[in-house]
Amino acid sequence: MAALVWDAVGERLFETGTDRGVLYVWDSTANSGAGGYGNGVAWNGLTGVSEAPSGAETTSLWADNIKYLNLLSTEEFSGTITAYMYPDAFAQCDGSAALTAEVSGVSTTYAGITVGQQSRKTFGLCYRTKVGNDTEGNEHGYKIHLVYGCTASPSSKDYKTVNDSPEAIEFSWEFKTTPVPVTGFKPTATITIDSTKFTTTADKAKLTKLEKYLYGTTNAEAQLPLPDAIPGILEAAG
Repeated sequence: MAALVWDAVGERLFETGTDRGVLYVWDSTANSGAGGYGNGVAWNGLTGVSEAPSGAETTSLWADNIKYLNLLSTEEFSGTITAYMYPDAFAQCDGSAALTAEVSGVSTTYAGITVGQQSRKTFGLCYRTKVGNDTEGNEHGYKIHLVYGCTASPSSKDYKTVNDSPEAIEFSWEFKTTPVPVTGFKPTATITIDSTKFTTTADKAKLTKLEKYLYGTTNAEAQLPLPDAIPGILEAAG
């Protein structure tokens, strides 16, 4: 047995930053019509993802003049995405669609013209946060966050004149999620991978395989695996 030690060297941890955002738009025609997340695209200009879980509220039941038990409501996962810009593929998640019209019997899609207030597509999201400590700073490690079943809500866009104190517009979208199944667990909308827990050479190789799956390689497109597929990716040969 050992006495507790507070703030030991190398154990003063903190999290900071947001980077490596990837968007995966749901494609209902994928997997022979069964549906699935499409190829990932890099989200340049991502400034933050604010996670806002809700639910898990207590309802007290009383009997025999005493508190009988507490019931917890279902927990939900939602949040807010902020960015200076967004991928073209996100437009369909934000209720926009390219104008398509038939002129003289020829159907043409005008990619530079969008129609607003359309149906919003579901999407998945991947982003990374840095894990730092007192000895390695921000380079101690990182966490990869996977979010499933996202639906973005309409948001305001504040366009202002350029003045003597110019600043870029920061867009913002609130989103809610629909959980996906996980064998042996309750359905979830979020998975977190902590690189600081992959300490051995073998474990680091597994993490590298998962990152290649998420971010793509010269030979494969970026993909968002469902939770049940993650163990298979980690343990795959090669």
